Amino acid sequence: MSQQHSESGLYEATPPETAQREAFTNGEVPVAVYGLGKMGLPLAAVYASVSGNTVGVDIDESVVETINRGECHVKREPGLAELVDETVADGALRATTDAEAAAAGADIHVLMVPTLLTDDDEPDLSMLTAAVDAIGVGLTPGDLVVVESTVPPRTTVDHVVPRLAEESGLDPDAFGVAACPERTVSGQALADIRGTHPKVVGGVDAESTRAAALVYGEITDNDVIETSDATIAEAVKVFEGVYRDVNIAVANQLATYADAMDADVTEAIDVANTQPFCEIHTPGPGVGGHCIPVYPYFLTGAFDVDDELLPTARAVNDGMADYTASMLEAICAAHDGNHSEPTVLLLGLTYKANIAELRNAPSLPIARRLRAAGATVLGVDPMLADADWRDLDAIERVDLDAVTAQAVDAVALITPHDEFEAVDWAGFDAPILDGRQSIPAAVTDAPIYRIGGPWPETEYE
Repeated sequence: MSQQHSESGLYEATPPETAQREAFTNGEVPVAVYGLGKMGLPLAAVYASVSGNTVGVDIDESVVETINRGECHVKREPGLAELVDETVADGALRATTDAEAAAAGADIHVLMVPTLLTDDDEPDLSMLTAAVDAIGVGLTPGDLVVVESTVPPRTTVDHVVPRLAEESGLDPDAFGVAACPERTVSGQALADIRGTHPKVVGGVDAESTRAAALVYGEITDNDVIETSDATIAEAVKVFEGVYRDVNIAVANQLATYADAMDADVTEAIDVANTQPFCEIHTPGPGVGGHCIPVYPYFLTGAFDVDDELLPTARAVNDGMADYTASMLEAICAAHDGNHSEPTVLLLGLTYKANIAELRNAPSLPIARRLRAAGATVLGVDPMLADADWRDLDAIERVDLDAVTAQAVDAVALITPHDEFEAVDWAGFDAPILDGRQSIPAAVTDAPIYRIGGPWPETEYE
């Protein structure tokens, strides 16, 4: 491999590792993090706190301006606002929209941009490619490129490395590239980055793996697991998400037996889970967000493999929105017979509690299905900004302090934000569907139904 490298770089560097670690932690090795969203900003802030010399890159000017004021645009991430304020104040963290300038000044480049899906459910690498191209323009010998973004396996070796070489004009041996997928959860990102789980690193060659492991040995307090190559590291993250999707699908499929059995299958699940080899999840109205419902397509949409399991699990989880809407229609019909044009109130619209994210949220297809059947759909969500509601034309906004004043035929708890803990459930003069098994027992005289529990007795079809 080439011995050309930047004096302070880590890849193919000649100083011993102790000196390299010191160079990284005292700011001699500039870092650029591309993507400052819910996961990217916590990562950039942690890098800044460790390295003292990190620039974050984002295409959203308002995000960049907010960060450079020492403020945090990511909600309900414990400790993040304080860390951003601290690192910006001491000059360790700054933000920019100029990706090429950031790349030109950095020795370590960390990709944390999302991988979405096309309309045909194929992985869309356009945002990753744009960031890689910008890095390529500023790439110099000795730089290390880290792919934290979750991507289909083989993306790093088949797409990132050739693209970097083409854009930079460098031989691939002149720079390092490693897949180090994020293993974080919204609401605990800082803790996860710092060491809730072991960090996984896998380079396109041994030197890339060594350099990435050195960096993350300073970032995390947990173990650093070195995989045999970048593809294995990428697969680890995708497999984790697929595992969860399939197992949630098992629980959701079991929930659909409740009506036919006229029994509470969630009780059966709870008791089954007392056996140590059984860990069935809790059924719910669906799976949302930009992770679990997306990652199966990083396999089925990227590789020509005969696979019936992952698409089936996806269909089961996507189908829970219709199941939930059907249950609400049956509840309305059973309790007042007004199932032709009922009014239904949805509590919580985002895909996850206390997270301001609507991507793939089950509430949206539930609302569309109810609207198509003639229902009026009301919604309340304290996590959503005014701008978010402009795209929710199927749902009429209700303020949290007015929820019990609504004249409705049914109430459905879809996403249990913390604010709903203070709701006076006894104030609703309507049956309630607890979509997340989050409502305490005996809080109201109104009937409470649960996904996975018996449906109301009715002739409704």
